[in-house]
Amino acid sequence: MDRESVIEAAATHYSENDVLELDHAISVATEAHHGQKRKSGDDYISHPLQVAATLIDWGMDIDTVIAGVLHDTVEDTEIALEQIETLFGRDVAFLVDGVTKVSRARAGMRNLDSYLPQTTDNLSKLLIAVGQDVRVIIIKLADRLHNLMTLSKMPSDKRVKIARESLEVFAPMADRLGMGRVRMQIEELAFSYLDPAEYKKLKNLMKQRLGKSTRKLGYIRQEVEAELKKNDIAFEMDGRVKSIYSLYKKLKKVDGNIDDIYDLMALRIIVESNDDCYKVLGILHALYQPMIARIKDYIAVPKPNGYQSLHTTVLSKNKQIVEFQVRTKTMHEYAERGLAASFHYNEQKSSDSYTKKKPGATSLPPNLQWINELQEVASHLKSGEEIPRDQLFVDLFSDRIFVYSPSGDIYNLPEGALPLDFAYRVHSDIGYHTYSFQVNGAIHSFDKPLKNGDVVEVVTRKNVKPKADWMELVTTSHARDKLRSQLNKQESGGIFASAADILQGKAFRKK
Repeated sequence: MDRESVIEAAATHYSENDVLELDHAISVATEAHHGQKRKSGDDYISHPLQVAATLIDWGMDIDTVIAGVLHDTVEDTEIALEQIETLFGRDVAFLVDGVTKVSRARAGMRNLDSYLPQTTDNLSKLLIAVGQDVRVIIIKLADRLHNLMTLSKMPSDKRVKIARESLEVFAPMADRLGMGRVRMQIEELAFSYLDPAEYKKLKNLMKQRLGKSTRKLGYIRQEVEAELKKNDIAFEMDGRVKSIYSLYKKLKKVDGNIDDIYDLMALRIIVESNDDCYKVLGILHALYQPMIARIKDYIAVPKPNGYQSLHTTVLSKNKQIVEFQVRTKTMHEYAERGLAASFHYNEQKSSDSYTKKKPGATSLPPNLQWINELQEVASHLKSGEEIPRDQLFVDLFSDRIFVYSPSGDIYNLPEGALPLDFAYRVHSDIGYHTYSFQVNGAIHSFDKPLKNGDVVEVVTRKNVKPKADWMELVTTSHARDKLRSQLNKQESGGIFASAADILQGKAFRKK
C-alpha cells in the first residue's frame, strides 16, 4: 500500500480538509519511521499505510484513520504523545495512546491459560484501553489483520505466539463488535499457522465436497432467482462458503462426520426491506421442504453481537440439503463490518456516548451495552482496584446473551450470567430489594444461569436487603461492584440472612 492509494481512497470518503490532515499525518509518520524496515524488507511506513487503508474501507471517522497512520510512532520512534496532540488534536492523541497501551499489554501477555501475575496485569491494561474508547480496538484489529497477512516473514516462535493470541483474543473481540468478515479473516490466517497440516487437510476436503455440489447448487440458484423475479422482488444473490476454521470447530461437535454439516455452502439473498426478507422465506418454503428445526429468525431476535438475518435449511427436489441466508443490505453491511458500519463516529463523537464517559444502559443499543461494562471495569482498574483474572475473561471474552424484561426491554449479559446480574443491570435498587425471580413465567432459583431469550421478572420486597452470600450469586463486574457497595453501607455487625432458602426454591412471589 502506498501513500497515493491511501489519499485517493480517503478523497472519496472525507472532506478536503480531512484529506489534507491525513496527508500531513502520513508525512509525519513517514519521517518518524524513516530507515525502519519490516521483516519482509519493506519500508516500515507500508504497515501504517495499510492500517489506514483498512480503516477507510471499514468506514471509520477521520480521527481513527489518522490515528491508524500514527499508531506505532509513540512506541517505535522518537515522537512523543504531546507532539501528536499538538499537531492533530486531543482525540487522535487519545486513540494513539490507547493503541500504544494495547500493544504494550499484548507484548507482556503469555499463554492465556497461564495464571501468571504478568498475564493478569496485562489483561487489565488491555481491558482499560478497550473500555475507554472502542475505536482503539478497531485500530488494533486493522493492525493485527495486516500483521497476520505478513506473518510468514516472522520467526516460527513469533508466528505461533501471534497466531494463538489472534485466535484467543482478537478474533473474539472482532466477533463482539459484530465484525464477522474481520473475525473470519483473523481466524483463517491464525489457524493456518497454528495447525498448517490440519488446515491443508480441511481445505482439500472442503474443495472435494464443494466440487460435487456446486453444479446442483447452481441449478437451485437459477430456480430461486426465477421465482423471486416472478414475484417482483429486487434482490442480489451470492454464495457463502464456510470458512476452514468454522469447519474445524463444527467437525469437533459432530465427531468429525462432515455429512452432518449442512452449511458448507449457503446461498445468501440480499433484499431491500424486512418485509421482503419474510416474503423470500415464504417463497423458499413453497419451493422446497424446510427443515423446521433449522429455521432461525435472527431479525426478530438478533444475535447478541447485533447480527441479523433469516436462516433456513431446505431439502431440494433432488434431495440436496441447502442453507439460505436472507437479509437486507443494511443487515449485510453490519454482518460484514459490525460496529464500524453501524456507528457514525464523525457525527456522534462529540456526545462521548461510547467513549470516555459512562453512559447509561439506554445510551447504546443492546448489542453494545457490554461497552458500558468495560468502561465501568476500566475505571476500577485505573483506580488501582484488583479484579480476579477469571472476571477479566468474563468481561473481555465471554459469549453474550440477550434477556428481556416483562416490558420488552433488552439487556445484554455475558453467557452464564445469573438472575442477580440481570437485577443489578436493570437498577441497583431493584437488585437491593430482590426477593425472587420468575423466568418465562416460572420460579427460577438464584444460582441457575439465564439463557438467551429468557424473559426475566424480578420480584422485590421492601424489607429484603442484600445478603453476604449473594457475592457467590453474581458473575458480572457491574453486579459485584454494586452489591459490594451496598453490603459495605449496611450497618457494621448486621446479621445477613442466608440465601439457602432461595437456593432450595422456597422463595415465592408476594401475593
